[in-house]
Amino acid sequence: MSKVLAISGGVDSMLMMQILPEFEDCVVAHFNHGTRPSADADEAFVRAWAEQLGLPFYCGRAELGENVSEAVAREKRYAFLNDVTEQVGGGLVTAHHLNDLAETVAINFLRGTGWRGLAPFSNERVLRFYIDSGRSKKDVLRLAAERGVVFRQDPTNTQDNYLRNRVREKTAELSETCLAEIHQLYVAQNKLRGEIDGLVQAVIEGLETVGDGDGKKYWRKWFFDGGPLGGAKNEVVALEILRAGLMRAGVSATRPQILDFLTAVRTYAPSKKFNLPGGKMVTLYKDYFVL
Repeated sequence: MSKVLAISGGVDSMLMMQILPEFEDCVVAHFNHGTRPSADADEAFVRAWAEQLGLPFYCGRAELGENVSEAVAREKRYAFLNDVTEQVGGGLVTAHHLNDLAETVAINFLRGTGWRGLAPFSNERVLRFYIDSGRSKKDVLRLAAERGVVFRQDPTNTQDNYLRNRVREKTAELSETCLAEIHQLYVAQNKLRGEIDGLVQAVIEGLETVGDGDGKKYWRKWFFDGGPLGGAKNEVVALEILRAGLMRAGVSATRPQILDFLTAVRTYAPSKKFNLPGGKMVTLYKDYFVL
């Protein structure tokens, strides 16, 4: 099975594009967001290098415009990358490094994501080429210089209207020792995350949920004081159960959104509806709700 290399044209991914095919069967996937005039030139650049290296090239295109949010751009990009991964039956590889890891952890905490913010990039189906080998941005730049890697610079990386760029200025000052410590914390936290996810799934399967159409029934009493989840006395457990239930129902929600849902479960009058992310609506009956 081929590895699907997510290649933007920047130095990180262009170095990866030269290294990994030396060891693995690879294809190149590039997504043109259509957010700036130079996007077409980036696409042509990556296509030309894929052809030069003899690698199959897949390209996705969108016209998202200059003012698109980072979240929307990422959603469209990964939808394309996941589609390519399914087509070739391989695994997706990204060029994230330790500085990206530090940035993401910082942004997660700024956005209030809670303890899971310490364990980003946890999708087991996605390989993080440099993070997995403990490499920082300095390591990437050094290797790129040694190999004479040619790349393109994304001009939006210097615009301070993006939160990530503002955070990047600060994390760029972190020492190699500090980045290594963050990496060790990330590895440990990902292991803990996996253990917690396993326990939460066991709890959900052990609770007396019953089929209700295409969903599962969750009793509201579980989330109050005296219930099996500890109610207000153990909000973390209640949040984890709700999060897992939403995930099983195909709903991805942030921690603040799950907190709002927990409040609704505890306070809404019977038959009142609550809007979940993705346009999904859940009705909170007197004793239960269905996900």
